[in-house]
Amino acid sequence: MAKNPNGKSMKRDNSLYGATVFFLAACLAEFYLLVLRKYYIHGDVVTEALVWYDRLLIFAGLGAAVLVLGAVLSVLWKKDERKRLLGWALTSLGAFFAVGSILARVYVEPAVMLLSVVVPVAMVLTVIWAFYDRECSVALTALCGTMIVLWVCRRLFGSLTMGIPVKVLSVVYVALLGGICWLAKNKKLGKLLPADADLMPIYAAAVLSAAAVLVALFSATMAYYAMWVLGVVVFALAVYYTVKQL
Repeated sequence: MAKNPNGKSMKRDNSLYGATVFFLAACLAEFYLLVLRKYYIHGDVVTEALVWYDRLLIFAGLGAAVLVLGAVLSVLWKKDERKRLLGWALTSLGAFFAVGSILARVYVEPAVMLLSVVVPVAMVLTVIWAFYDRECSVALTALCGTMIVLWVCRRLFGSLTMGIPVKVLSVVYVALLGGICWLAKNKKLGKLLPADADLMPIYAAAVLSAAAVLVALFSATMAYYAMWVLGVVVFALAVYYTVKQL
């Protein structure tokens, strides 16, 4: 007889709890971006935009404080999974407010637009990591990350100041994908992937992602079409693993 017959139910409940906590944190982050778009990006320059320009430093400081608090609580609550998840959520939310506020202050509208894409993607990936097989989660995370990279490439490749840094970071991203594949092949991701995990989805996602990014380095138009191709792959993979989970 199993030692803990309710183990699977408890794990499922904890996954639902964690997904809900991170979903609410993402909703708060998205609301913050909507406020920035209304008052900082499109607001009156004197009475709203300039005021929010100064407020961003305050929000960055508050975010840093929440980040530290969340990290400390995560360590203190490491034996309680639910409380630890709350600590991780606070850490993530604090990092968003700290980094996002600084990016918005420096790069203004492009930064807010990028974060407006990243937050919903992170929200969906949270649910995927909570309920789907780990190999599916890793593959979809790589594909979604690649789509964000391609989106950035399309918008900033022609920039005189950001074009070269974006290309360099794109190459680094491709190298990172290769590193993940190497770690997975050599069983060095034991805490992330189970021993019997199917690595083919990860390899396929990494190859497709690397090819899309390398193609995008030479053409913004190709980056646009590559985003659509990866979008179809993401949808197909999500449907396959959804059916598999049933």
